[in-house]
Amino acid sequence: MKVLGVDPGMADTGWAVLEGGPQGARLSASGIIRTAAGLPLPFRLREIHAALAAVLAEHRPECMAIEELFFLKAAQSVRATMQARGVILLAACQAQAPVHEYNPRQVKISLTGSGAAEKPQMQKMVQAALALKEILRPDDVADAAAIGLCHLRASRHKAFKVLDRIGGRG
Repeated sequence: MKVLGVDPGMADTGWAVLEGGPQGARLSASGIIRTAAGLPLPFRLREIHAALAAVLAEHRPECMAIEELFFLKAAQSVRATMQARGVILLAACQAQAPVHEYNPRQVKISLTGSGAAEKPQMQKMVQAALALKEILRPDDVADAAAIGLCHLRASRHKAFKVLDRIGGRG
């Protein structure tokens, strides 16, 4: 399975294409979409949409995994991220890539077993799960990879449940 993990943001949107198989997951490609703070909002949103549409067209993932919104921050930050998230979801819809959403706690539990895991622990778990020589940088890319890994693990778990029901796993 090929999944595009996305960590949405107005200034920085991280993305990571992961391929999952019997031997585990591997990172195919990753990057960051940056928009300039001085640009008017519609232009920033257009840049995010165009860049993510290009990633979807180039890598053709089977689906997208994106972080659900969860904020304890200022309303301005929430509004900007929601708008960025909207054009990200539009790009996925246009590419006919189903979207799966995970909240930050689900992602942390999936990778570390603890919903209270700190960023350095998450980064090390992403590094280990993808057999990378170094921690993914910047943080937004590592977060996108973590979201993608969460989806791959959730999908594998669902597949095993189906096999158990039909008696296909011993």
